[in-house]
Formats: sequence, structure tokens, C-alpha cells
Amino acid sequence: MVGGEKTRGTFLPALIRVDIITDAVDVGPIAEIRDLVQGLMANVRQKRIMTFDCKIVEEPLSILEAYGEIPIRYDVLSVFDVQLQDSGLGGISLVERKLDAPFTKDYDALKGEGPTRWASKWNIANWGVMSAVTAGRRVGGCVLAYKTAGLEMLEGRDDIAVLWDIRVHPRHRGHGIGSKLFTAATEWAEKQGCRILLAETQNINVPACRFYAAQGCILRSMDRFAYAELPDETQLIWLTTL
Repeated sequence: MVGGEKTRGTFLPALIRVDIITDAVDVGPIAEIRDLVQGLMANVRQKRIMTFDCKIVEEPLSILEAYGEIPIRYDVLSVFDVQLQDSGLGGISLVERKLDAPFTKDYDALKGEGPTRWASKWNIANWGVMSAVTAGRRVGGCVLAYKTAGLEMLEGRDDIAVLWDIRVHPRHRGHGIGSKLFTAATEWAEKQGCRILLAETQNINVPACRFYAAQGCILRSMDRFAYAELPDETQLIWLTTL
């Protein structure tokens, strides 16, 4: 978690399409370029097939170091500005604003954060780990927190689980792996007897907000002053019932 309690999200980059038009005659460099492009596109199609065939498996907490090798960084291209109408009495709006100067956010790079440090802050004995595996490689995963003393988001309740972390390798984003992980997370929480699954993100993570909304989550709460060390970020808590 970041800044106390931050659930990571997934950045879904757009697919870039390249069309190359050549003459009908297969001669010289033109034919070589065409063959090269066709080979590259075949590799892309194969990678897509491998990604869609990924399996979600539950793993022991001992793999957290390897789990942390999956990058969580994402590019912040826009943010949600929090706008209050009539000091909030008239409603609250999240308005997306594109940034003139995009930047990269990496939760694991923040001091004291990252999967290998969680056990030093909390008793993670009741936590769960799910991995997305394709062609024998771990390409994504999620971690769930449950029945953990001192973890504020759990509110001391045994019927709440928290999606503590979710990440997909940049090369495999945009192919539905995040949705598969989220489904696995809800199933894991249900097996623990939970009625509610919570996830935390921030207003600077627009793709994550849209992701949780697409999974059927609703925005439970918003705190503009949750992060003393990150005053420009607003905490957003998403909720789904199980």
C-alpha cells in the first residue's frame, strides 16, 4: 500500500496500428519489409493468444518477492479533479482533466512500500495471493487483505476484504487479465465469508477508477486530505458487494 493504504490499479495502453502499403510486385527491399512486418504481426497475434489463455492460480505468501518483480508503474496522462457544488451540499463531481505534463507513478518506488515490506507492517497470515500465469510465466497478480489487526480499511470487521494490490505487466495490459484477477479476488473473499470487497485508488489513477467501475464497483467514499505527504492526491474507496 502507498501512503498508508493504497490499492494499485492497472493502466491500459492503447494499441498502435501500423499499416504499410506496398506495390504488388515482390521485389527488392519492399518485399523484405513486407515479410518483416508480417512476421512481427504474427508474433503480436501469438502473444495475444498466450495472454488470453492465462490462468489465475492461488499462491503462497512466500512468493511475494517474485510477485513484486511485476512492474506496477503507470503513466498519469489525466486526473480527476474533485469539484464541490455549494460547498458539497449541491453534490460532488469528478471531472477528468488532461495533463500538460504527464508523469509516471510507481508505488513500489516510494519509501517503505512494495510487496516485500508488507509483512513488516502487518500480520499478513490471513492474506491471499493470486497470480496470472501464461506460458509458465507470472504476468500479473493481486493480493487480498483479510482479518488483519491495525488495518484501518478492514474496520475491525470479519466480513470485509480489501483488494490490497493488483498489477499486470505492461506488456500484457489491455487483454482482460485485470478483470480475471478481480473475479478471482471476489471469489476468494466470498470463500472467507466476506460480504464486501473494498479497493483503494486515487484521483490520479483514472484508468484504475474506470476499471473498478467496469467491474461493477461503486464509489464508497472520497477523502481529499487522506495523504499528508501527497496533498494533490485524493483517496477514492471503491466497493462491491459479494
